[in-house]
Amino acid sequence: MSGRILLIEDDADLAGMLGRVLRDEGYAVKVASDGHTGLHVALTRPFDAMIVDRGLPAVEGLDLIARLRSRGVGTPILVLSARNSTDDRVEGLDAGAEDYLTKPFELTELLARVRALQRRHLDHAEQLAVPGGLLDLSTRTVRQAAGGRVELSEREADLLGLLAARPGVVFSRADLLDRVFDDAESETVVDTYVHYCRRKLGQGVISTVRGLGYRLGGT
Repeated sequence: MSGRILLIEDDADLAGMLGRVLRDEGYAVKVASDGHTGLHVALTRPFDAMIVDRGLPAVEGLDLIARLRSRGVGTPILVLSARNSTDDRVEGLDAGAEDYLTKPFELTELLARVRALQRRHLDHAEQLAVPGGLLDLSTRTVRQAAGGRVELSEREADLLGLLAARPGVVFSRADLLDRVFDDAESETVVDTYVHYCRRKLGQGVISTVRGLGYRLGGT
């Protein structure tokens, strides 16, 4: 599983190490070194998950999370903290985080928790990151990063939503036909709707993996 992760951590050595590990796992990682910068980035760019240190300068970690939730940002968040009492964990979860991991921790556990966060989020998300914007499944629109909204048909939104829910996964035409176009008989309908999505959102929104099928983004 891959995706976009925002890492907000003021310890430069830890942030550098975690960034390298996450990138090796296939994630695109943006690092912010203080709460103010992290808040700005989180409010202006879509991410699939965030890792937030609790003891941040400028804006404390739990305050940052509470501000994001108050502004409607639903991206799943994992808190990192050296504070490990039950009360500390409860405070983190009450602030709006989905998970809480205490320092020191094993990298394998952190990666497993990030994957679990993504799976739970993607299975229930109404908003998903797509190249150049954010797909809102409830309104079948894409809010573009450059401004403006693009309306999609029901089938276009279903197709793009399936690909966006599993970024990096290649779906065969037969898979897409079965999951999105179950009342159609020919796989050519998949190609047709891929063309429609590209026409509205640009060629880079869906890539063709030769001999295998389609996946979100790429070239």
